[in-house]
Amino acid sequence: MARQWGNVTSREVTSPSSPAVTNCRDPDNLGRMVREISAGGVVVRPAAGGWEMAAIEPQKEPSASAPRGKKKSQKVLLALPKGLVDPGEKPEQTAIREVREETGITATAITKLADIKYVYVRSWGDRERVFKIVSFYLLRYQSGQIDDIKPEMRIEVKQARWIPLEEAARRLAYRGERDVVVRAQEYLKSHLEV
Repeated sequence: MARQWGNVTSREVTSPSSPAVTNCRDPDNLGRMVREISAGGVVVRPAAGGWEMAAIEPQKEPSASAPRGKKKSQKVLLALPKGLVDPGEKPEQTAIREVREETGITATAITKLADIKYVYVRSWGDRERVFKIVSFYLLRYQSGQIDDIKPEMRIEVKQARWIPLEEAARRLAYRGERDVVVRAQEYLKSHLEV
């Protein structure tokens, strides 16, 4: 069964004959779970000191528990560009499209790095649990200016920037994405022709 959430369509993982996909020890307490399939990219370009990588700073959602009026100094959250696979689109195409939309740059695919899987609870709507799979690709920068994105993308992306690839595994917010960056570094070290 497909459900529409704004511009996001999700499919339920469960059916009458199959249990919910979950990382919980008591799946009966989770109810139904939707599935999202996404793709993203680790975009690299050569730089004076090695490689640079494109990262995004997503727009932060206001926290319901944060006291109003108080400004809290927070570390900048950095992530890899990624998004939902559109109907009829291959994940590699999605990765290239999402990189262009979220960073303003064009890149070409080199290789698939990994699929990461996780469960999260939506912070909007009905706070539904979602099982998500993200396919990440290593991409090489081709053209464009970083952070030259359409105004309508600013609801998702606060800023896009280049960071040294060697720092990325420490600076990215999400463990799965840090692991993907390590794979990208290993690939680049063993494939000098890139």
